Amino acid sequence: MFRQATLSDLEQIAAIYDHIHTEEEAGRATVGWVRGVYPTRQTALDAIQAGDMFVAEENGRLVATAKINQEQVPEYAEAAWTQDAPPEQVMVLHTLVVDPQAKGRGYGSRFVDFYESYALEHGCRYLRMDTNERNASARALYRNLGYREVSIVPCAFNGIPGVQLVCLEKTL
Repeated sequence: MFRQATLSDLEQIAAIYDHIHTEEEAGRATVGWVRGVYPTRQTALDAIQAGDMFVAEENGRLVATAKINQEQVPEYAEAAWTQDAPPEQVMVLHTLVVDPQAKGRGYGSRFVDFYESYALEHGCRYLRMDTNERNASARALYRNLGYREVSIVPCAFNGIPGVQLVCLEKTL
């Protein structure tokens, strides 16, 4: 079940971030995030308070989460978008995470499906997102779901220096 996150979800969201950081530090995942820098408990709290955080819940446990809004980060200005989309018709998916304990069960794909439906319900045909160039699994997922990589923008992103930010788009 997908729904908007509430403050009562904060600790579970922060725990998912912690699990991903642990997997990356152990060499079992490559996401490109840094513990204590991004994402953090504060990242989740800010998104919940803004009304932008959504979760996937199964059997009372959060298995995935992402921020969905129309905020195009400043780095997007450097991307070679193929669609000249009016900002009010663009929906953006940020920081999609699946708990490593639930990976391989289709939650990432279903979350993207939810995002696409949410975008259409809000009058947005143009979808944008980004990921770190190092995150091969996310890049493969998005490619399989019909997203096109339009640019790789070198930047410091979310406080992490040296990021090669892959910008992706899809039109519904």
